[in-house]
Amino acid sequence: MQIYDDIVIGAGHNGLTAAAYLARAGRKVLVLERAPHVGGATVSARPFPGMDARLSRYSYLVSLLPRQIIADLGLDITLVRRRYSSYTPLPADPSRGILVDTADEAATAASFRAVTGSDADFHAWKRFYAAMSTIAEGVFPTMLQPLVSADEMAMIAGGDLAAMDMWELLTTEPAGAIITDTFGDDLVRGIVATDGLIGTFADLDDPSLAQNICLLYHLIGGGTGDWDVPVGGMGAVSGALATAAVDAGADIRTGAEVTAVDPGYGTVEWDQGTARAEFIHAACAPFVLDRLVGNDGALQPKPRGAQLKINVLLRRLPKLRDTDVPVGAAFSGTFHIHEGFDALARSHREVAAGRIPTTPPSEIYCHTLSDPSILGPDLTGMHTLTLFGLHMTPELFTRPGAKDEAVAATLAALDSVLDEPIADVIATDSTGAPCIEAKTPPELEAAVGLPGGHIFHRPLQWPWAESPTEVGTWGVETGHRRVLLAGAGARRGGGVSGIPGHNAAALVLRS
Repeated sequence: MQIYDDIVIGAGHNGLTAAAYLARAGRKVLVLERAPHVGGATVSARPFPGMDARLSRYSYLVSLLPRQIIADLGLDITLVRRRYSSYTPLPADPSRGILVDTADEAATAASFRAVTGSDADFHAWKRFYAAMSTIAEGVFPTMLQPLVSADEMAMIAGGDLAAMDMWELLTTEPAGAIITDTFGDDLVRGIVATDGLIGTFADLDDPSLAQNICLLYHLIGGGTGDWDVPVGGMGAVSGALATAAVDAGADIRTGAEVTAVDPGYGTVEWDQGTARAEFIHAACAPFVLDRLVGNDGALQPKPRGAQLKINVLLRRLPKLRDTDVPVGAAFSGTFHIHEGFDALARSHREVAAGRIPTTPPSEIYCHTLSDPSILGPDLTGMHTLTLFGLHMTPELFTRPGAKDEAVAATLAALDSVLDEPIADVIATDSTGAPCIEAKTPPELEAAVGLPGGHIFHRPLQWPWAESPTEVGTWGVETGHRRVLLAGAGARRGGGVSGIPGHNAAALVLRS
């Protein structure tokens, strides 16, 4: 039996982050990955035959990855800041829409005014996001530190009176109530609300506040809340992490599926052997770890993802009905489709009743407007679109034909706000088939090991200690001394962040 200091289960970006930190500290590290390649959900792929387009297949953008991790590990990655935050056409009249231009406040105000009829919601928008910005500046740096109590986090987050008031609301009142009390227009309310529903199936008034936690994570990244485009695609991020780990001496083995973990002795079995280590870093989902240690799902229910992912390659960008907004501006940020506040609530009710939404809400962005390097020279002038559909839970896809129905309804919703059908501008691959790929939660589970297709491995958690015994811990501890959570299911997990991987390594290296 081979002996290591650390064994990492899973070579997604979090597992690679843990491996790189540990190996750079001189520890003997083994990484075991089920897939034939590293990266997990943080990969680039060429899904369309004969087309040299390297799409970010599962995860798209970077917000939560701290610059400290990039600097610590010397990662050769470039992140591009998007000028346009979002564009949201009015579903009832797509010739009008709200364009949020971070470089032109006057233009943004005019865009709000054209849809809402006044300046009230624009001013409310400024106040809301100013308070969230202050919260982000305080909270985000704590993500790479031991956990603090809720009271201490409240002091850290409340940099001024507005932030203190917002923090109190965010941590006690459902997001739906906060949003309706703050904004008057349905479309503006919906733009804000969507950040609370990414990968999270929840009513906006859910008393559990699951939607509030999701909203917080989507607004604190980097201490600014910005969502950046990785040059070269998401595969460039995981590739740089893999290089850092290997250069430091980590042994990464792909095609190695872990079958059992003995948490007492620190042994890990996989289909090709057995090894033992002082620490086991589970960069897989907690539900998967539960099975590996022999609990067979006894510790937690199977997670429930809530999204439909669609990737397409376009011959050109589609035309908009809104002639006042440049097409490139609309698609380079987040393009919201039927994500008004009432529409989001209606979609949730339909899915809760077991039906695919009549008009599915979704959002898209165009990677190639910020980074054309993912396209080969033969595809110059073409563009990619990546779509994230909300509220699409696993049980919707148990019957035959459900996926085709969901994709058709989602594209029809997109068509309703465009000036031409999206199908008319989708490229065809070398076989003559349209360049479109869709992934449901069950398919995400099969492809990248996300239980229930849950992109965060399980519901997100507040980024502070929720019990006195957690204060001072790293949020990666389990009931087994040798076993640590190094994946998105750790406290302060979710998203493309590397934070759980860093924190699992920090617990080992600082103990």
